[in-house]
Amino acid sequence: MAAKTKIQDPSEVSVEDKLKALFRLQKVDSEIDKIQILRGELPLEVQDLEDEIAGLQTRIGNLEDEIKALEKNMSGKKHEIVEANGLIKKYEEQQSHVRNNREYESLSKEIEYQTLEIQLCEKRIKEFSQQSDEKKHSIEESRKVLNDRNNDLAHKKSELNEIVAETQKEEDELFKFSEKISHVIEDRLLTAYKRIRTNARNGLAVVAVERDACGGCFNKIPPQRQLDIRSRRKIIVCEYCGRILVDHDLANIVNPAHKSN
Repeated sequence: MAAKTKIQDPSEVSVEDKLKALFRLQKVDSEIDKIQILRGELPLEVQDLEDEIAGLQTRIGNLEDEIKALEKNMSGKKHEIVEANGLIKKYEEQQSHVRNNREYESLSKEIEYQTLEIQLCEKRIKEFSQQSDEKKHSIEESRKVLNDRNNDLAHKKSELNEIVAETQKEEDELFKFSEKISHVIEDRLLTAYKRIRTNARNGLAVVAVERDACGGCFNKIPPQRQLDIRSRRKIIVCEYCGRILVDHDLANIVNPAHKSN
């Protein structure tokens, strides 16, 4: 049975080894960045389309509920018309048996009232019908947009899946190697590295000194500070951009390949 590899305590790691680990971690993370750049804005575009589709589906569902409510209201008004017509017929029959003008006038007013109620119900039915038609039109338009967005999403997902299929294995290996390197870097230094990387425009938190200048912001570094960097006795950051600096020779001896240790 193979022996387990002992994980080195970060506190026991020399400054030089910390710098090597940081530079190697930067190289690996930069390779991950390249893969994610290759995917471009596709993951965000897919998410935006999924959010828009969910919003359209909710809108259509709400409109359908509103149409059902309008249809229920129309049905109610039609029932009121039936009842009103029934009352009118009843009052007209009663008018044939009245004993005086006062009773006749009273029934006439009831008939007039029910007639007005019918007219009001018909008006409301017309309004409800118009609102229902407008909402049906909105649903139709929303479904057209939804269909287009679903097609766009299918295309974007297919495109993204092709890129992911080509790069996923390599990315997984890089993430594993990045995590492995992180174990030999103390938490405080790793946190600083991640913070610098987040704030850096190109994601570079650790850079080599090239031609007497910072490899990140390209500002000149004084000779004495370069000697301190080459001594590898302490972590030194660029006084202009805040990136962690390593000397050119260290950068050349560090092997960033994730398939090698």
